[in-house]
Amino acid sequence: TVGRVAVDERRLAKVTIKFHGWIEQLFVSATGDHVKKGQRLFTIYSPDLVATQEEYLLALQSRTQLGESRIPEVATGSKDLLEATRHRLHLWDIGEEHIRDLERTKQVTKTLPLHSPISGTVINKSVLQGAHVEPGEELYTIADLSRVWILADIYEYELSFVKKGQKAAVTLSYDPGTVLTGQVGFIYPTLDPKTRTAKVRFELDNADEKLKPDMYANVELRVHMGARLAIPQEAIIESGQKQVVFLH
Repeated sequence: TVGRVAVDERRLAKVTIKFHGWIEQLFVSATGDHVKKGQRLFTIYSPDLVATQEEYLLALQSRTQLGESRIPEVATGSKDLLEATRHRLHLWDIGEEHIRDLERTKQVTKTLPLHSPISGTVINKSVLQGAHVEPGEELYTIADLSRVWILADIYEYELSFVKKGQKAAVTLSYDPGTVLTGQVGFIYPTLDPKTRTAKVRFELDNADEKLKPDMYANVELRVHMGARLAIPQEAIIESGQKQVVFLH
């Protein structure tokens, strides 16, 4: 069969933010760039983020001054305020290391960096330096292409021969000499009513990234058909209404 190379959905990440702001510096600026997990993508300035840092420092100071108060409600209130502000920073995906830096320096930083959630390749980038971005806006799509899927169509009468875990040989039309090995990872539960085929997902390693998303690939499955009657195809006579075979 013929299949189409697709990104492994389990190795795909979208970078968004949860507050509005302006992109100050862009460290990963082009589609196709490779990034490592934790690598800085950009720095962002947000008035909300600056205000929350100031609140955190005030809450930190309040806990220092009131944390030892003999009045339990006062001591507990100062601690709860600090934890609430810290929790807000965590909800905005601000890392613990940045919070520790804030506690150590006691200085509010105008911009904060955001980091890549995974190692991979930038397959989509919509952010520009100096641009204003809104919460939920998709800034980067990063895919780990070291392992990919091939989605192929198998006819319904052939599905009984296909099992999960089965090995398959994968070749490219322009490089038939190179044979890659994949395996059946999933047989989709629905059938296309027009083509009478089901999607089958083959999974294979792609360390050198030879396979790229949306490429076409030839997939060959070898299955044991058992003992069956077989005749040469040229021995069959098509009459238009039936098929006839003459016996000598």
